[in-house]
Parts: sequence; C-alpha cells; structure tokens
Amino acid sequence: MEYSVNTRPLLQQSESESDFEDGNVEVNRSVEQDDHVIVTKDMKPLFKLREPSDRYNLAYIIFYLLGMTTLLPWNFFITADDYWMYKLRDVKNNVSETIGGRTELQAGFTAYLSVASTVPNTLFLILNALLSRKISLQVRMIGSLSSMMLLFILTTVLVKVDTDHWQETFFITTLATVVLLNIASAVLQGGLFGMVGRFSSRYITAVVSGQALGGIFAALAEIASLCLGASSTNSAFVYFMVANGMLVLSLIAYLVLSRAVFFRFHMTDKSETSAMPYEPAAVEPSEHAVPRSISYRSILSKMWVYGYAVWMTFFITLSMYPSVTVLVTSVDKGNNKPWNEVFFVPVVGYLVFSMCDYLGRVLAGLLQWPRGSAWLVGLLSTLRVVFIPLLLLCNAQPRHHLPIMIGSDLYYILIIVLFAISNGYLANITLICVPRVVDSTEQETASSMMAAFLGVGLACGSALSLVMVKVL
Repeated sequence: MEYSVNTRPLLQQSESESDFEDGNVEVNRSVEQDDHVIVTKDMKPLFKLREPSDRYNLAYIIFYLLGMTTLLPWNFFITADDYWMYKLRDVKNNVSETIGGRTELQAGFTAYLSVASTVPNTLFLILNALLSRKISLQVRMIGSLSSMMLLFILTTVLVKVDTDHWQETFFITTLATVVLLNIASAVLQGGLFGMVGRFSSRYITAVVSGQALGGIFAALAEIASLCLGASSTNSAFVYFMVANGMLVLSLIAYLVLSRAVFFRFHMTDKSETSAMPYEPAAVEPSEHAVPRSISYRSILSKMWVYGYAVWMTFFITLSMYPSVTVLVTSVDKGNNKPWNEVFFVPVVGYLVFSMCDYLGRVLAGLLQWPRGSAWLVGLLSTLRVVFIPLLLLCNAQPRHHLPIMIGSDLYYILIIVLFAISNGYLANITLICVPRVVDSTEQETASSMMAAFLGVGLACGSALSLVMVKVL
C-alpha cells in the first residue's frame, strides 16, 4: 500500500477545492483504508476573520460628524432665539419686546418649538426601532440627511424674506418645518445608533460625544455673534448656512464611510462569514442578507435596565435644561457689567453645560465604569433627581412661589458642571453597555431601542419642564 505525502502549504488553494460546496471543506487526516481518503465537512471555523483597520481614523471622524448632525435642528433652532423674537415682534412699534412683555406669538413660540421637536422625534425613534429591519440602512441614512438639508435650505431662504405681513403663516410654516426636521433627525439618529452598535465602544463614544460637541459649537456661535454685535437676521443666516454646510459634509462623509472596507466588515453578519477567510470584496452589509427573526421581548428583557437608565437621565436633564437654566441670571445683574447683563446666561447656561456634557461622554468612553452592573447604572441615573430642587432654588427669574436659597453664581456654576457631566457620562455608559448584553444579531435592534428610550426621556422631560417653570 502506498502513501502519498501532501506537501502543499496549508493556506494554498488546490485545484480540487472547487469541487466542494463553497470551497470550504477540510480534508481530515484519517486512517486510509484501501487507498481511499475519507472527506468530512468541518462545521467549525478553520479561519478567524481578520478585522481591517480604520485607516487614518476615518470612520471615527465620520461618526463624530454624524453625531453632531443628529442634533442640528435642536441646537441651531434654540440658539437663534433672538431671530425668532425679531421675526415675531410687534411690527407696528417695531420692537422685539413690548413694555407689557412679549407678543402672543413670541410668548408661545418656545413652548410650541419644544413640542414640535420632541413629540415627532420620539414617535419616529420608536417606529425606527420597530421597522428598522424592513427599511435598508442606506435609504434611512441618505433619505434623512437629504430631507434635513432641503428643510434647512428653506429655513435659510426665509431669513431674507420679509414676513412682517404674514407672521402667523411664518409661525405655522416654521413649526411645520421643525416637525419634519425632527422626523428626519429621528430616522437619522435611530439608524446611526443602530449602526454604531455593531462597532466597538470607541465609536459609540464618538457618536454621543459628537452630539455634545454640536451644542458647544452652537453656543460658541451665539457668543461670537453677541461679541460682534451682529443683527438677529445676520446671525441666524450664518447659523443656518453653517448647518447647510455640515449637512452636505455629513452626506458626503456617510457615502464615503459606507464604501469603506472597515465599515462593511462590521456591518456584516459574522456568523455567516466566520468559516471563510476575510475577503473585502465579498463583504456586504448585513441588511442585504436574509433577515433573521428578532424577538423584541427577548431583547427588552436583556437591556431594559439600561433603557430605564437612559430614559431617566434625559428625563431629569430636559425637565430643567434649558427651560429653567435659561432663566437663571447672575445675582449681580443690574450693575451694567457685560458679564452679568449679556454673557452670563449664554456662557453658563449653554457653553459650560455643553462642554461639561461633552467631558462626561468622553470620560465614560475612557473609564467604562460600572461594567456589567446595570442596576448600579440605573441607581446612579435615579439619584440625579437631586438636581431638580437644587436648580429650582437658584436665582431663576421671574419666580412666584419658591424662595431663592442658592444666591451665589459660583455655587450655581458648580451645580451646572456636575449636572452636565453626570448627564454625559450616564448617557454614554448606557449606550456602551447595551451591545454587550445582547447577541451579535440583536445589537442593531437593541441600539435602536435605546435611541427610542432616549427619545421618550426627552419628550417626558420637556413636558415636565412646563410644570417646573410654573413652580418657580
């Protein structure tokens, strides 16, 4: 009996391999009888997928940019408050605010803006979690970015249009635009969180940090316009043109990202490709594969504590920010100093909060504590309820019921710092932990569900903020 020795290198493909299904058959070294070779198919992976690198940190930078883009409507619309007050001013007297107070349209605009932002945003974040597997990621991302860009172009055009003779129509048109913008923003945010849930915690941190960075950017733009003394319309025009530029850049960046090997690798269902060597050309996003059945109840049972934590975090934050914090003025207001009269609210109420929120999100990505303790995360988010009485007792004006018990600007700034850092930290740590408690095939859906919890927290907090203002 003759024995032949196979001297072919292990990873070199033989001509006979094409005869087997998928070319992935392992020839086991077995006892040979009567010159026959026993061939079996090994179901275990022979090769481990080699993860491609994120060249030049391109994906990381793009996730940062997309994170900033998700909150563009909110950040830029609340920053342009002077512009809305000018557009809805008392036209007969040509003043932004009458002696008796704001006009009816001015007084109701902020409340309507909050409702028009949070309600559709929450509804479509929930719908995105339920329907994300039925609509391709490409359609959701490109469609939402394109829609936001068109709506911001319309808003920019209206800046240069004289709307004094049709203020009510402008009011309704603006709110309708806000509703559509937040629908598109919710689709973008749900798709982005679902997508980044397939990547490492570093990229989740990039998205949530980008959201906070957008707030810093908007606050700096407002402060710069105050320093330059720019008119309300000119400032708003610059805001919205910057937003248009960011949306165009985000759309181009996503198209580049979707074609990157690194992105396509992570968007592939690893269970379907783990038995073969990694070939970039063969990798397609998992949305093109045959969809697997997903049990929302099963996913919810694994991650509901984190869902509660992110809901509670944003519920507490939005109940006080910006509705109450924007009313807190310096205790030395009235001494005609620019810091106390002009810059205190935009610097402390917007810039300091956004910077500390950003710091908290970055720290969460670095420390990633507590790991594997969902109940501790839930407890920490619940303890933030202490910030509600603390902020209500600061120098918020006007007030009718509660006394001022924290009459120091320094103490108020310290409260804002802790309030913002805890918000950013807990928001990021919950999103980092969720993909770890579900199966790989459930990560996208679980992250989308977390975005829905976040949206509900925003909506509930906004509703409570209307009560908090009345309590003062």
